[in-house]
Amino acid sequence: MFVARGIVGGASVSALDERSFERRDMATGTVLTQAAAFGATEAEAAADAAAGAFPAWSGLRPQERSALLLRGADLLMERVDSLCAIAHLEVGATPEWVRFNVEVAQATLRQAASLVDAIRDDEVEGGPPGVRYRLIRRPAGVVLGLAPWNAAVALAVRAVAAPMALGNTVVLKGSELCPKVHETVAQILIDAGLPDGVLNYVSSAPEDAHDVVEALIAHPAVRRVNFTGSTRVGRQIAEMAARHLKRCLLELSGKASSVVLADADLDGAAKAVAHGAFFNQGQVCMSTDRIIVEESLADSFIARLKVEADRLCGDPATGQPLYGHVISPEAAARLHGLVDDALAKGAVLVTGGKNAGTLIQPTILDHVAYGMRIYEEETFGPVVGVVRVADADEAVTVANDTEYGLTAAVFGVDLPRARQIARRIEVGAVHINGTTVCDDPTMPYGGVKASGYGRFGGRAVIEEFTEIQWMTERDLPDQVG
Repeated sequence: MFVARGIVGGASVSALDERSFERRDMATGTVLTQAAAFGATEAEAAADAAAGAFPAWSGLRPQERSALLLRGADLLMERVDSLCAIAHLEVGATPEWVRFNVEVAQATLRQAASLVDAIRDDEVEGGPPGVRYRLIRRPAGVVLGLAPWNAAVALAVRAVAAPMALGNTVVLKGSELCPKVHETVAQILIDAGLPDGVLNYVSSAPEDAHDVVEALIAHPAVRRVNFTGSTRVGRQIAEMAARHLKRCLLELSGKASSVVLADADLDGAAKAVAHGAFFNQGQVCMSTDRIIVEESLADSFIARLKVEADRLCGDPATGQPLYGHVISPEAAARLHGLVDDALAKGAVLVTGGKNAGTLIQPTILDHVAYGMRIYEEETFGPVVGVVRVADADEAVTVANDTEYGLTAAVFGVDLPRARQIARRIEVGAVHINGTTVCDDPTMPYGGVKASGYGRFGGRAVIEEFTEIQWMTERDLPDQVG
């Protein structure tokens, strides 16, 4: 059993009265982690610590902040085996997925380290005679980062890396489903040499999460909020932030479509779509949920996709499946409900559909159509539906027929045509001849519609976590009157 505590002002701390909650294996009931159950008081103390550390951290030479983030990237890889062991137990993640997470987290920290030069002031043209204009970019203050469980390492790091690089201090609110993973990530970054209070970690029981988050958003030192998770919870975060006039960055649910055009390379498309649909058991916001295929090649493509899905069902050497668990029995039941609903309404099971507890086979449903739950709802599991269409124009219509707009993919050999189709899809990111599960911290990433607003990554993130001040300067005071 793991023990997870909070981190406030550089110190590992318990909740008041030693309150704790248990993260249990939802299939067996075994206690995996006993974690500190912070309330509003302890959460406010974490924000106080971040506020106290802000003046020195924001005043540190940019090169020193950069060096600490780069050291954190190295430490993550040094401790990857420990992270794999913890994440396997807490969230059922495979070592392959955790190592991918760590690689993304390292890239995120390195990208963030390159942003430190953004905190500066620049003289700009435009002032009237005798007046000089300056634009001053400065840190916002304390940033609250809310990280999910599904990509626990990468998304915890993403919640804090750019804010810290840009001179802010941070409170990381971890997920109740992986408190030890998130505590470990925070401690690794602190061990890289962060001064006390620059990064603080808050752990809370599920029943206390709403009050804890509201207390943090309401704290006067907290100036920015970033959240990655479901649209349902994202709406609640946005409402809280709006009441306190706090700006937030939200990356929320998705319903990613992979559009397979008539001229696609079917073998390559099948491999990329299978990766997008089944990597980490489909529990990624950018996972492929719908495969939209032109009718003329649908049978040939689906046959190839079935081979890729079936390959994951057993390692020839051991007979063990090459996929992990979904997060809970409730998640498994919901996925079975999506499959049963689709089958009852005319979909056809191509492969999969079976489970052993929370181990669910990669599942493909053909002839998915409007009116089925799986056509509209985010799947968030290893179940994908195929929608057959007459042509590329109908494919675009179906791809846009969703409230979400996070990511998509288009497969076709004629690149100018594929690019034209991709531009018409209403998403924040679109990939031509590549998987929807694609992340590069050097690029701006986020959604449109109900998938949220704001952008992580690239230099676009500078706008999210800094303030800009306009300064005018005269040699002598104006003579007025």
